[in-house]
Amino acid sequence: MNFKSLPQLLDYFREESTCIEYYENVRWGDNPACPHCGSVNPYKTKRGHRCSEKECRKDFTVKVGTIFENSKIPLRTWFAAIFLATNHKKGISSVQLASDLGITQKTAWFVLHRIREMLKEKAPKMIGDTKMVEIDEAYIGGKEANKHFGKKRCNENPSLKNDGTPYQPKKMVVGFVERGGDIIVRHVPRATSNEILPLIDKHIAKGSEIHTDESSIYNQVGKTYTHKTVVHSASQYVVGNCHTNTIENFWSTLKRGINGIYHHVSEKHLERYLDEYANRYNTRDLTSQERFELFLGQSERRLSYAALIVKGQKLRTSK
Repeated sequence: MNFKSLPQLLDYFREESTCIEYYENVRWGDNPACPHCGSVNPYKTKRGHRCSEKECRKDFTVKVGTIFENSKIPLRTWFAAIFLATNHKKGISSVQLASDLGITQKTAWFVLHRIREMLKEKAPKMIGDTKMVEIDEAYIGGKEANKHFGKKRCNENPSLKNDGTPYQPKKMVVGFVERGGDIIVRHVPRATSNEILPLIDKHIAKGSEIHTDESSIYNQVGKTYTHKTVVHSASQYVVGNCHTNTIENFWSTLKRGINGIYHHVSEKHLERYLDEYANRYNTRDLTSQERFELFLGQSERRLSYAALIVKGQKLRTSK
């Protein structure tokens, strides 16, 4: 088995039974575990498994406790969606996915968000130490000059648009990339030292060499790290081995993906989109099949539709 393309994947996973057997091997190996109590001694039934513990005795399938739970979509379709979402460099829209897989746009949108939930980090990642780290900020949102007059910021009242509705400024994102290694991307409310310095301490090993532009946000970084800067305002982009070109290239991919594929990303869901792009970047050296199996092994996540669309949901913070 070695699928390098979607047709090869679909040819292999023709039957639902094949999908279930494959997923059981990825999730459990030779030791099926009850998702309700954790017991590793269940027995097979016609519809799946049943826990052998007297206190539990619950029936379950390999889908329980994963992104596939309570989904009526066949695993074959789910696998195709995961393959497409993780292999398209700039992502895939719910409209395109719906067309490719023969499902509704609403279903495709929910499927993609469940996949993004699967890509979320389980534990804080640490980078740096032996490699240089580049840090930079980016702003997500349309250019003011390209907006219709009614959507532009009102000069008389900056908190409103010209049409009288509340004005929403661009969303601020900060990225830390280990040169030749992984990237970490986070959404922060404001581009200030109070917001960004705690993230640097959390994700970058002490004593690492950090490269940034001349922004005053990073003035205190030199107290804990080796800090080098390039002055972009003076058209200075490379000084010896000091530059921020790696993170700038990532911003280019991220912005082209959001502008060209998704067109608009709300602040509520922005973190999930950042996880998607970061994970795709961090697995850039893997084959299509290796990436698919890696992400499939991280599918023990649950995201209900009600939780996804609830209004007033707080932004998932990274602190």
